[in-house]
Amino acid sequence: MAGQFSRGVIFDLDGVLIDSEGLYYRAYSEVLKPYGVTVSREEYEEHWIAQGTGPEYIVAKHNLPIAPDELRQLRSPIYLHLLETEVRLMPYVEETLAQLATRFALTVATNTNREHLDFVLRRMGIDRFFPVTVARQDYRRAKPQPDAFLTAARKLELPPERCVVIEDTYKGVMAAVNAGIRCVAVPNAYTLRNDFRQASLVLASLAELTPAVVAGLLK
Repeated sequence: MAGQFSRGVIFDLDGVLIDSEGLYYRAYSEVLKPYGVTVSREEYEEHWIAQGTGPEYIVAKHNLPIAPDELRQLRSPIYLHLLETEVRLMPYVEETLAQLATRFALTVATNTNREHLDFVLRRMGIDRFFPVTVARQDYRRAKPQPDAFLTAARKLELPPERCVVIEDTYKGVMAAVNAGIRCVAVPNAYTLRNDFRQASLVLASLAELTPAVVAGLLK
């Protein structure tokens, strides 16, 4: 699937390509409201974004009469509505993708489900950059396990060592590390306090993710 390219770039979706972390926060806040539970931004950043186990954390903390996966299911339609009405691209996404697409095979690998992934790529007009994508239904174990990125490398028909992952969270960086793939961290307002020491490189924004930077990591 990589075609003429011998190297690949694997993008996370939420917080890297689309400005969605705040939308997730609002959706979960709405779901938890009937239970009288409020999640602080600090809790959300740590347990939902950095660790990826927010529903498990909040159910246990407040002894809620609902399973974590049920909480995720309740969140889904609320989040989809927010996606349809308020989602936007992160800064420099289109310019960066256009530059990289001339030299690398590109894909997206996300913990987001297929419905949300396909919708938002089309809605934002960037689906043309990604002939193959990896959604949550395509692999068994969620980040920080390596399954998402290993699946992405297989879909690109490239070995992991010929790919670079672009992530914004601790769990995403660790998924790349566990997959044996170099990782560039691009933090956003919700992930600035994540631990990025395992990343190969930390950038201030996608504007710094040039073809030369990616090529330098794959020498």
